[in-house]
Amino acid sequence: MQIMEGSAEDYAHVTQTGFFYTIKRNGKETVIYCGDRWSDFAGNGLGYNQWFPLSFNGSKPYFNSLSSWNLDEKTGDWTVGTDNNYVKNGSFEADRNKIPSNFKPIQEQLLGWKTEIIKGNKISTTDANSPQLNYFNTENDRKEVIGEKSLNITDKVDFTRVITQQISSSPYVILEDGIYTLTARIKNSKGFNELKIYANTGDVDYKFNIETENSSWTSIQIPNIAVKNGKITIGFFADGMANAFCLVDDVTLVKK
Repeated sequence: MQIMEGSAEDYAHVTQTGFFYTIKRNGKETVIYCGDRWSDFAGNGLGYNQWFPLSFNGSKPYFNSLSSWNLDEKTGDWTVGTDNNYVKNGSFEADRNKIPSNFKPIQEQLLGWKTEIIKGNKISTTDANSPQLNYFNTENDRKEVIGEKSLNITDKVDFTRVITQQISSSPYVILEDGIYTLTARIKNSKGFNELKIYANTGDVDYKFNIETENSSWTSIQIPNIAVKNGKITIGFFADGMANAFCLVDDVTLVKK
Protein backbone atom coordinates (compact mmCIF):
# COMPACT_ATOMS: atom_id res chain seq x y z
CA MET A 1 0.00 0.00 0.00
CA GLN A 2 1.17 3.55 -0.78
CA ILE A 3 -0.11 7.07 -0.15
CA MET A 4 -1.34 8.45 -3.47
CA GLU A 5 0.35 11.69 -4.41
CA GLY A 6 -2.03 14.65 -4.03
CA SER A 7 -4.01 13.08 -1.16
CA ALA A 8 -1.75 13.76 1.83
CA GLU A 9 -2.74 17.38 2.57
CA ASP A 10 -6.39 16.63 3.31
CA TYR A 11 -6.62 12.85 3.81
CA ALA A 12 -8.04 12.27 0.32
CA HIS A 13 -10.58 15.07 0.83
CA VAL A 14 -11.56 13.46 4.15
CA THR A 15 -12.50 10.09 2.70
CA GLN A 16 -11.49 6.49 2.90
CA THR A 17 -10.98 4.59 -0.34
CA GLY A 18 -14.14 2.93 -1.63
CA PHE A 19 -13.60 1.93 -5.25
CA PHE A 20 -12.58 3.22 -8.69
CA TYR A 21 -14.66 3.55 -11.85
CA THR A 22 -13.18 3.71 -15.33
CA ILE A 23 -14.92 5.63 -18.12
CA LYS A 24 -13.87 4.50 -21.60
CA ARG A 25 -14.48 6.98 -24.39
CA ASN A 26 -12.87 7.45 -27.82
CA GLY A 27 -9.90 5.24 -27.04
CA LYS A 28 -9.20 7.04 -23.73
CA GLU A 29 -9.79 6.01 -20.13
CA THR A 30 -10.77 8.36 -17.30
CA VAL A 31 -10.44 6.90 -13.82
CA ILE A 32 -12.76 8.23 -11.11
CA TYR A 33 -12.00 7.69 -7.41
CA CYS A 34 -14.94 7.10 -5.08
CA GLY A 35 -14.27 7.61 -1.39
CA ASP A 36 -16.79 7.39 1.41
CA ARG A 37 -17.04 9.88 4.24
CA TRP A 38 -18.55 8.68 7.50
CA SER A 39 -20.24 12.00 8.19
CA ASP A 40 -22.62 10.51 10.76
CA PHE A 41 -19.62 10.48 13.15
CA ALA A 42 -19.38 14.23 12.62
CA GLY A 43 -22.98 14.77 13.67
CA ASN A 44 -24.19 16.13 10.34
CA GLY A 45 -26.06 13.26 8.71
CA LEU A 46 -25.41 9.82 7.27
CA GLY A 47 -22.28 8.96 5.31
CA TYR A 48 -22.05 9.76 1.61
CA ASN A 49 -19.72 9.27 -1.36
CA GLN A 50 -17.14 11.72 -2.67
CA TRP A 51 -16.02 11.49 -6.31
CA PHE A 52 -12.71 12.75 -7.74
CA PRO A 53 -10.93 12.47 -11.10
CA LEU A 54 -7.48 10.91 -11.06
CA SER A 55 -4.60 11.96 -13.28
CA PHE A 56 -1.69 9.77 -14.29
CA ASN A 57 2.02 10.25 -14.86
CA GLY A 58 2.55 7.05 -16.79
CA SER A 59 1.19 4.38 -14.47
CA LYS A 60 1.51 6.55 -11.34
CA PRO A 61 -1.85 7.99 -10.18
CA TYR A 62 -2.37 11.50 -8.81
CA PHE A 63 -5.34 12.47 -6.60
CA ASN A 64 -7.06 15.73 -7.60
CA SER A 65 -8.65 17.12 -4.43
CA LEU A 66 -11.51 19.19 -5.87
CA SER A 67 -14.71 20.41 -4.27
CA SER A 68 -16.30 21.04 -7.68
CA TRP A 69 -15.57 19.57 -11.11
CA ASN A 70 -17.36 18.76 -14.34
CA LEU A 71 -17.43 15.54 -16.38
CA ASP A 72 -18.25 15.40 -20.07
CA GLU A 73 -20.06 12.08 -20.33
CA LYS A 74 -19.56 11.89 -24.10
CA THR A 75 -15.78 12.36 -24.12
CA GLY A 76 -14.82 11.36 -20.58
CA ASP A 77 -12.91 14.63 -20.19
CA TRP A 78 -13.13 16.55 -16.92
CA THR A 79 -12.61 20.19 -15.96
CA VAL A 80 -12.36 22.09 -12.68
CA GLY A 81 -15.62 23.71 -11.57
CA THR A 82 -15.84 27.48 -11.60
CA ASP A 83 -16.89 27.40 -7.93
CA ASN A 84 -14.10 25.05 -6.80
CA ASN A 85 -12.62 25.75 -3.36
CA TYR A 86 -8.82 25.65 -3.59
CA VAL A 87 -8.22 25.46 0.19
CA LYS A 88 -7.10 22.04 1.48
CA ASN A 89 -8.68 20.82 4.72
CA GLY A 90 -10.62 24.06 4.94
CA SER A 91 -13.16 22.60 7.36
CA PHE A 92 -10.39 20.98 9.46
CA GLU A 93 -12.02 17.54 9.29
CA ALA A 94 -9.02 15.63 7.97
CA ASP A 95 -7.35 15.32 11.38
CA ARG A 96 -9.12 12.54 13.25
CA ASN A 97 -7.41 13.09 16.63
CA LYS A 98 -6.57 16.03 18.85
CA ILE A 99 -3.56 17.71 17.25
CA PRO A 100 -0.72 17.54 18.19
CA SER A 101 -1.18 13.80 18.58
CA ASN A 102 1.13 11.26 20.20
CA PHE A 103 -0.85 8.37 18.68
CA LYS A 104 0.49 6.64 15.60
CA PRO A 105 1.05 8.27 13.24
CA ILE A 106 2.59 10.90 15.55
CA GLN A 107 1.52 14.31 14.21
CA GLU A 108 2.39 17.85 15.30
CA GLN A 109 0.66 19.95 12.64
CA LEU A 110 -2.83 20.06 11.13
CA LEU A 111 -2.96 18.53 7.66
CA GLY A 112 -2.52 21.19 4.97
CA TRP A 113 -1.70 23.94 7.48
CA LYS A 114 1.47 25.22 9.18
CA THR A 115 1.27 26.74 12.66
CA GLU A 116 4.22 28.89 13.77
CA ILE A 117 4.47 29.80 17.45
CA ILE A 118 6.07 33.24 17.83
CA LYS A 119 5.20 33.57 21.52
CA GLY A 120 3.54 31.11 23.89
CA ASN A 121 3.72 27.41 24.62
CA LYS A 122 5.48 25.37 21.97
CA ILE A 123 3.77 22.63 19.98
CA SER A 124 4.57 19.24 21.46
CA THR A 125 3.10 15.74 21.27
CA THR A 126 4.21 15.00 24.84
CA ASP A 127 4.06 18.28 26.80
CA ALA A 128 0.71 18.83 28.56
CA ASN A 129 1.13 22.61 28.14
CA SER A 130 1.16 22.34 24.35
CA PRO A 131 -1.71 24.22 22.67
CA GLN A 132 -4.34 22.04 20.98
CA LEU A 133 -4.54 23.14 17.35
CA ASN A 134 -8.03 21.85 16.60
CA TYR A 135 -11.30 22.23 18.46
CA PHE A 136 -14.06 19.62 18.67
CA ASN A 137 -17.28 21.37 17.69
CA THR A 138 -20.31 21.02 19.92
CA GLU A 139 -23.73 19.97 18.68
CA ASN A 140 -24.75 23.63 18.50
CA ASP A 141 -21.57 24.50 16.58
CA ARG A 142 -22.39 21.82 14.02
CA LYS A 143 -25.67 23.57 13.27
CA GLU A 144 -23.64 26.57 12.09
CA VAL A 145 -20.45 25.14 10.57
CA ILE A 146 -19.43 21.97 8.74
CA GLY A 147 -18.32 18.89 10.64
CA GLU A 148 -17.00 18.13 14.06
CA LYS A 149 -13.74 20.12 14.12
CA SER A 150 -12.45 23.62 13.60
CA LEU A 151 -9.17 25.53 13.90
CA ASN A 152 -8.38 26.38 17.53
CA ILE A 153 -6.29 29.51 18.22
CA THR A 154 -5.70 29.86 21.97
CA ASP A 155 -3.15 29.26 24.74
CA LYS A 156 -2.90 29.19 28.53
CA VAL A 157 -0.38 32.05 28.38
CA ASP A 158 -0.05 35.22 26.30
CA PHE A 159 0.59 34.14 22.73
CA THR A 160 1.41 35.21 19.20
CA ARG A 161 0.74 32.73 16.42
CA VAL A 162 0.62 32.48 12.62
CA ILE A 163 -1.29 29.74 10.77
CA THR A 164 -0.72 29.54 7.03
CA GLN A 165 -1.45 27.49 3.94
CA GLN A 166 0.36 27.86 0.64
CA ILE A 167 -1.88 27.22 -2.35
CA SER A 168 -0.40 26.68 -5.79
CA SER A 169 -1.01 24.94 -9.07
CA SER A 170 -0.60 21.17 -9.07
CA PRO A 171 0.73 19.27 -12.10
CA TYR A 172 -2.89 18.74 -13.23
CA VAL A 173 -4.97 21.56 -11.71
CA ILE A 174 -3.98 25.13 -12.47
CA LEU A 175 -4.62 27.90 -9.95
CA GLU A 176 -5.55 30.39 -12.62
CA ASP A 177 -4.63 34.04 -12.45
CA GLY A 178 -7.68 36.12 -11.61
CA ILE A 179 -9.77 37.63 -8.85
CA TYR A 180 -10.62 35.43 -5.84
CA THR A 181 -12.61 35.71 -2.62
CA LEU A 182 -11.30 34.31 0.68
CA THR A 183 -13.99 33.49 3.25
CA ALA A 184 -14.12 31.89 6.69
CA ARG A 185 -16.43 31.40 9.63
CA ILE A 186 -15.13 32.56 13.02
CA LYS A 187 -16.12 32.67 16.66
CA ASN A 188 -13.83 34.58 19.03
CA SER A 189 -13.50 36.08 22.49
CA LYS A 190 -12.11 39.41 23.62
CA GLY A 191 -8.48 39.69 24.64
CA PHE A 192 -6.66 40.11 21.33
CA ASN A 193 -4.17 42.86 20.57
CA GLU A 194 -4.44 41.86 16.93
CA LEU A 195 -6.47 39.19 15.13
CA LYS A 196 -6.76 38.95 11.37
CA ILE A 197 -7.25 36.77 8.32
CA TYR A 198 -4.95 37.59 5.42
CA ALA A 199 -3.72 36.63 1.98
CA ASN A 200 -0.40 37.29 0.30
CA THR A 201 0.16 37.01 -3.45
CA GLY A 202 3.89 37.77 -3.40
CA ASP A 203 3.81 41.50 -3.88
CA VAL A 204 0.46 42.43 -2.34
CA ASP A 205 -0.97 41.80 1.14
CA TYR A 206 -4.72 41.61 1.78
CA LYS A 207 -6.22 41.46 5.26
CA PHE A 208 -9.41 41.60 7.31
CA ASN A 209 -8.99 42.72 10.92
CA ILE A 210 -11.28 41.07 13.47
CA GLU A 211 -11.71 43.92 15.93
CA THR A 212 -14.62 42.82 18.13
CA GLU A 213 -15.76 39.76 20.03
CA ASN A 214 -17.98 37.37 18.06
CA SER A 215 -19.82 35.17 20.54
CA SER A 216 -21.62 33.30 17.73
CA TRP A 217 -20.34 32.05 14.38
CA THR A 218 -19.79 34.95 11.97
CA SER A 219 -18.79 35.00 8.30
CA ILE A 220 -15.85 37.13 7.22
CA GLN A 221 -14.28 37.60 3.81
CA ILE A 222 -11.59 39.31 1.80
CA PRO A 223 -12.87 40.04 -1.74
CA ASN A 224 -10.97 41.03 -4.87
CA ILE A 225 -7.72 39.15 -4.22
CA ALA A 226 -5.61 39.22 -7.39
CA VAL A 227 -3.85 35.86 -7.76
CA LYS A 228 -0.80 35.87 -10.02
CA ASN A 229 1.69 33.23 -11.12
CA GLY A 230 -0.42 30.34 -9.83
CA LYS A 231 0.22 30.69 -6.10
CA ILE A 232 -1.05 32.41 -2.96
CA THR A 233 -0.51 32.17 0.79
CA ILE A 234 -3.52 32.46 3.09
CA GLY A 235 -3.47 32.56 6.87
CA PHE A 236 -4.45 33.83 10.26
CA PHE A 237 -2.46 35.99 12.67
CA ALA A 238 -3.28 36.18 16.36
CA ASP A 239 -1.67 38.18 19.17
CA GLY A 240 -3.69 37.40 22.26
CA MET A 241 -3.75 37.34 26.02
CA ALA A 242 -3.85 34.13 28.02
CA ASN A 243 -7.06 32.10 27.41
CA ALA A 244 -8.32 34.36 24.62
CA PHE A 245 -9.59 32.18 21.79
CA CYS A 246 -10.59 32.23 18.15
CA LEU A 247 -12.23 29.31 16.35
CA VAL A 248 -12.10 29.18 12.55
CA ASP A 249 -14.02 26.90 10.20
CA ASP A 250 -15.15 26.50 6.56
CA VAL A 251 -12.29 28.41 4.90
CA THR A 252 -12.75 28.85 1.15
CA LEU A 253 -10.84 30.43 -1.71
CA VAL A 254 -13.03 30.67 -4.82
CA LYS A 255 -12.41 32.39 -8.15
CA LYS A 256 -14.79 35.28 -8.85
